[in-house]
Amino acid sequence: MKTIGFIGGGRVARILLNAFANSAMELKGISVYDPNPNVLEDLQQLFPAISVSADDLSGAAGSETVFLAVHPPFMMDTLNAIKPFLKASAIVVSLAPKFTVEKMASVLGNLPNLARINPSASSYINLGINPVFYAKSMDPSARESLADLIRPLGAMPEVEEFKIEAYAMISAMGHTYFWFQIQKLKDLAIGFGMTEIEAEEVITGMMDGTVKTLFHSGLNYQGVTDLVPVKPLGPVETTISGFYDEHLIPLYNKIKP
Repeated sequence: MKTIGFIGGGRVARILLNAFANSAMELKGISVYDPNPNVLEDLQQLFPAISVSADDLSGAAGSETVFLAVHPPFMMDTLNAIKPFLKASAIVVSLAPKFTVEKMASVLGNLPNLARINPSASSYINLGINPVFYAKSMDPSARESLADLIRPLGAMPEVEEFKIEAYAMISAMGHTYFWFQIQKLKDLAIGFGMTEIEAEEVITGMMDGTVKTLFHSGLNYQGVTDLVPVKPLGPVETTISGFYDEHLIPLYNKIKP
């Protein structure tokens, strides 16, 4: 059985573990290190088969595939901490933005099998967009092994490394731009007389059709918007669009390497 280690047991580890569990993957060979025992307790309640430790990272770091599920400011210290325990053939995967493969290699030296992945929340149900970048030094068999491992997460486009942060802004954080609006539409739909099931079905279908009409109808943006004569939020569209510029552009500039 191949061994998998997580350094960090927070949200992104939970997303990957749930995707693995959904695909009937055996979780017995998975080790998770996190200095917070409460985080580990919560994680092991969800996934009882995994091994956890709050004071010994050698098990997770000594795995065949090691996922670095830590925030960028902690990446350098994490790499230095795990370096003594890494196998020469280990696949080391960063799940964080900003910290490049070049920076990883500057700490890990001659370790060739380095990669970056940026999972999204919908990977939790195996429907994520998970851009992946493989180091040029990566062994072809290691690439294949990692690709097979992460396939349950959903789509996994192989991208140029500089695009990882763009994907983080759009496919990873993008859910949050719409969740509260979709939930509000559901509440309104129920208030207008729909059942909860009806509301969920019609909103799911409407959102799917909305995207496909915008991108695949053959119409330009003006032509698409002209299909609906009444636009209740028309007076505030410019304000809402401005929020995207105000909040997303500075954040993107912050997380770029």
